[in-house]
Amino acid sequence: MQRRITLLALTALLGALAWPAARAQGPALRALEAFLAGVQQGRATFTQTVTAPLRDGEAAPRTRTSRGEFAFLRPDRFRFHYTHPFEQLIVADGQTLWLYDPDLNQVTARRQAEALANTPAALLASAPDLRAVRQVFTLAEGEPRDGLDWVEAVPLGRDGQVQRIRIGFRQGQLEVLDILDSFGQRSVLRFGPLERAAGLTAASFRFQPPAGADVLRP
Repeated sequence: MQRRITLLALTALLGALAWPAARAQGPALRALEAFLAGVQQGRATFTQTVTAPLRDGEAAPRTRTSRGEFAFLRPDRFRFHYTHPFEQLIVADGQTLWLYDPDLNQVTARRQAEALANTPAALLASAPDLRAVRQVFTLAEGEPRDGLDWVEAVPLGRDGQVQRIRIGFRQGQLEVLDILDSFGQRSVLRFGPLERAAGLTAASFRFQPPAGADVLRP
């Protein structure tokens, strides 16, 4: 379950959403467009809170919180390193999507193009502008709240795992990603300040399975 949640967060965080050029753009859409055009790499800490839908008889929703660091390098590399409450590493090196669970000493390797095809994860890492991904999402300028400007997006296809995405910007800076999946589970990622001149290279996203680890290639 945690791995599926993490991948949903990845797909949403790295998403790029589109808006027809003929329409006026509000501050959130302008911020997203500027982010895609102007930020080629970055690194930030994050806190992720996952809230499960209420079950019968439950008085309050169940939540889980994790923390870590996120980094990306356009056009197709990113890394999520979860450090709390347990360690997990997810790396996209341009060819392969690696998921490493140190507790199990287990690695899962998938072809990146297949694992992330047509997902927000692949799009934010690779899309040069909003227009490039118009065919994947519809979006709207959300109502400002909590001091943030919001982009609200719904996938065009209804057969995926993501039901809707909200991306929050504060004064043009990416701050919050709010994902609702098709099971009613909500995942909210809050980011620390983005370090744009992070000195990242392709080598920063290489992954070598540890000696003795089980490597699964489903």
